[in-house]
Amino acid sequence: MPAGLKQTSSIISIGFDLSETGPNTFTQSQVDLNLSPLDREVFVVQAVDLTLGPCDAVAGTDTSMDGSITSTRQTAVQTLSNSNCLAIAKNQIRAGGFVDGGVGFSQTAGESPNTLLEYLGIIATNDFFVQVAGANNLQAHSMSGKIYGYRAAASADIYAALVQSEVLSA
Repeated sequence: MPAGLKQTSSIISIGFDLSETGPNTFTQSQVDLNLSPLDREVFVVQAVDLTLGPCDAVAGTDTSMDGSITSTRQTAVQTLSNSNCLAIAKNQIRAGGFVDGGVGFSQTAGESPNTLLEYLGIIATNDFFVQVAGANNLQAHSMSGKIYGYRAAASADIYAALVQSEVLSA
């Protein structure tokens, strides 16, 4: 348990599903955690599981699907270099120069890392955000997943620091 936090719930899993509003269109969804700011409540993320839909196999064209989960609102799918990014997933088909549909590749940083870590991140504001976007696909695709964690009460100074850090780094 991180210092300055007191666990107030058992492990909670929160599922989500997000489809692009159109082919190759950045789409974002806000997922409410129903945290109580009066009780200085935060959400400690312990694990994330992402499932990204496949991209379209288009002869001679590279296609991709990208997704991310962040603690703040974004204007594009993020990478792990963003301090507010909790997980990413990428599916790609490399077909440039081929006469067929090409070869598919998947990359995820959404699966939970080694359990020696106490947590993946702490969400101090009331929600998290899910982003998805494709490139060169013929139809819209989606991403679904679950985020696992628990509610915790933070001391006043820790809560203030967490909220300020999250909001200022948005």
